[in-house]
Amino acid sequence: MAAVRELVCGVVCAAGARTSRGRRRVLVLAGGKRGSGVGGAPGGGPGGAAPPGGGRPPGGHTGGGGARARRGGPARGAPPQPVAVALAVAAGDFAGLARYGLFGGLGHQEYLRRAEEQLTALHRQGLEVHLRVLEANDFEDYCEALGLDPRMPAARVAYAGDPELAGEPFVYAGERLVELLPVLMDDHRARVRMSVACAALLDAVGDDPAGQRRMAAVMRYVTSVYLALAEGAGEGCHLLTLRCHGPEDGEELTSAVDVYVEEGQLYPAGRDTEAFCVTLAAGVASGGAGALLLHGDPSSGGRAGAQLGGLEGGPDGDAPVRPPVRGWALVDGRLRPMTAHEVFDELADDAARGLPFPPGVDPRPGFPLPPFPGPREGGGPLG
Repeated sequence: MAAVRELVCGVVCAAGARTSRGRRRVLVLAGGKRGSGVGGAPGGGPGGAAPPGGGRPPGGHTGGGGARARRGGPARGAPPQPVAVALAVAAGDFAGLARYGLFGGLGHQEYLRRAEEQLTALHRQGLEVHLRVLEANDFEDYCEALGLDPRMPAARVAYAGDPELAGEPFVYAGERLVELLPVLMDDHRARVRMSVACAALLDAVGDDPAGQRRMAAVMRYVTSVYLALAEGAGEGCHLLTLRCHGPEDGEELTSAVDVYVEEGQLYPAGRDTEAFCVTLAAGVASGGAGALLLHGDPSSGGRAGAQLGGLEGGPDGDAPVRPPVRGWALVDGRLRPMTAHEVFDELADDAARGLPFPPGVDPRPGFPLPPFPGPREGGGPLG
């Protein structure tokens, strides 16, 4: 996981500094601060802070903490370490975990109210707080795998500061929980998708030195594809959707990310960008099959994408009325542009799988994307 994360950040962030048409592209992959990661962060509240329920902070306590110096810890004057907190966001997860006595008899709303009070206090003390979702099934699996008792504070401590958590930390910045929790849940779902895709990618390339080199090559390729898609999409906020699976009845992976370009500048999409890149990398590395769709911004009509694809817009070059949808098929781990008819069929297949068919769209062929470098241009899993 750490190797994949490092490649995603290093390769994609470096690619974000490339210039296109004289303008600098910017791509930042995460909203948290770089470097520390959740793994080394103490969990729960700082020493002396009142915990939000059950006599314990929502994320437990992994070490000494907060602003207080520890015996044998950092020298006087060293900045305090971050605080890791796991929150039971969903009512169902809260109910499933309450049977372990984690919340001291509190109801879910009262638990969240007290959690917000403590998070606000931590933030006002100048401590960096890293949040993650406390999910009942995942927490129980985690405890079982490590031989931890879910009733003990140490289990929640370890879970809050788990070093295997995908991606960089979700940093609390003093927001109200009513506004923050939906964003935290979206971040959590992206982490889950990225974890599943990371496992598939590592299975495809292997974990030996040769596998690391293959992974680096795949991530560089995926980065070039992502930037080419953003440039081809043009100005506006577009949507990329991806589904793929391995060649031998592998698990289907899905991902989606907004691509926002303004005045030639590519803006960050956070964890979803990471999940998209790793998911595509897993499909490429495994020689998988699937489909990638680029839904143009309805407000812009995909003008730049139409120009790049050699298609005419409306009268006098105005944006077309119908938002364009372009597509690429993933075949044997290689992307090829779809025809307009194939794009329509893919949208229809998505509708058959339960997704709404986007109204009034204009199916269009995909434009050329960078080829995978090296001797295996013909496709197939990496050797």
